[in-house]
Amino acid sequence: MLTKKRGHTCLIASGMVSLVLLMMLLYGTIGSQQQGSATLRRDYQLLGRPLYKLDLSWPRNPELFTGDVFGAAVNQYAGVVYVAQRGDNVPKVLVFTTDGEFLMSWNTTTLEMPHGIFLADGATNPTVWITDVGSGPYGHCIKQYSPSGKLLQVLGTPGKAGSGLSPLQFDQPAEIFVHDSGEMYVVDGDGGMNNRLLKLSKEQEVLWMHTEKGQGLAQFNIPHSVTVDGAQRVWVADRGNKRIQIFNSVTGEWLGTWGSCFTEDAPYSVRLTPDKKYFVVVQLNTNQISLLDAPPVGSIGQCRVVSVIQLADEVKPHLVDLDLKTGALYVAEIGAQQAQKFTPFSLGGSFL
Repeated sequence: MLTKKRGHTCLIASGMVSLVLLMMLLYGTIGSQQQGSATLRRDYQLLGRPLYKLDLSWPRNPELFTGDVFGAAVNQYAGVVYVAQRGDNVPKVLVFTTDGEFLMSWNTTTLEMPHGIFLADGATNPTVWITDVGSGPYGHCIKQYSPSGKLLQVLGTPGKAGSGLSPLQFDQPAEIFVHDSGEMYVVDGDGGMNNRLLKLSKEQEVLWMHTEKGQGLAQFNIPHSVTVDGAQRVWVADRGNKRIQIFNSVTGEWLGTWGSCFTEDAPYSVRLTPDKKYFVVVQLNTNQISLLDAPPVGSIGQCRVVSVIQLADEVKPHLVDLDLKTGALYVAEIGAQQAQKFTPFSLGGSFL
């Protein structure tokens, strides 16, 4: 009788160990420990509701990252990811498929220090917009490229830092968001003189802007990232003030502020998941990717964190972009000098 009980106990214990191992595999813990020298860069924890998991197979040639990785942009129609990096004698843009295959690099001399990168009009006429915060002859402007890296146009005067007096004279522009309508939203001021949010028409005429530095309503201290939702709301990561400010996309009217989620570290990047349920916010100094509940139309309320991806120390995530078809996250990480892909658990890895 005692032998049977012991056998039963061993069976239960064995089952529990198997369950723990299965959970570790599911959340990427074991996978991250098998990466050799990349272990530190790939370790992470899921806190709160687990919504995403690390894709350890992306990209297939991580050694191609040779500079400081600052931004990523996804074309969900073509299945392509553009990754911007900085550094001397390194290609400024690397192009991968969403499956991780390397396609090409842009060894362009027209980029000095890429900061923000955005893929516009991906379905019909894709172009890549890159903000350049360099202080040399090509810096302080926003550039549009073809998918193969051909320079198409430049906003601002290359090499000349703006003072805030001229709407299209930038000073270390942080990021651009191009709406499906062709209208553009620019946050200008990654530590420069300007601290501005501008909305431009498709013809690049100023429709409205907020230009004051400060801590008050509609004032900024290093506006760092911008996105637009489907309810005529503009969301700006106001980095220096540790908050997200929200505006009406049509009138520019201030609608509200989220600050309670950012007491420890500022939001560096803000994007909306394709199901419109969550905002993805990157916090560089605490090495976190947070998912916040998106408020319903007509309400701003207070921010609420529902899930956190805690990255290893010194990874330093900077900007994030999403595949609007699958919901996958692509995170540019300065400290780790890499970009990483996280895929959603929900609906078998897809938001559709």
